[in-house]
Amino acid sequence: MSQLRLGYLNTVMIIGRLVADPELRYTGKGAPVCDFRLACSRRYKNKESGEAQEETLFINIVAWRRQAELVNDYLKKGSAILVEGRLRSRQWESPQGEKRSAIEVVAYRIQFLDALQTQAAGDSGTPTSVETPVEIEGDVKEEDTPF
Repeated sequence: MSQLRLGYLNTVMIIGRLVADPELRYTGKGAPVCDFRLACSRRYKNKESGEAQEETLFINIVAWRRQAELVNDYLKKGSAILVEGRLRSRQWESPQGEKRSAIEVVAYRIQFLDALQTQAAGDSGTPTSVETPVEIEGDVKEEDTPF
């Protein structure tokens, strides 16, 4: 039997709302990195009781460089966004010596889904749709990781 060759695919697309304001920080080399959590809900009908139910996932997202700065500048708790990225697993040891691990999404593209009200002089005040996909050029290098 011949060996089966599989391609690699690690892509995630999520729509949700920020649980808290984003947190911007900088690596030792000065690269901006922004962490935030996204709440993503799924509504379904319970087959046994017939009642509508909701399941919510809280997902950690990491944005880098210019994208991190834009997230910090324009998003806040409750903002609706679409995130496209890849899953990453990381492990570390807590100050108490406990081994910890987390799975998070490293964002390639973030699209703002909320409309912004602009209050500039001469503006009609009409909400403007903000669709600002910001793509990271290349991949994040391990030496850029701030933890």
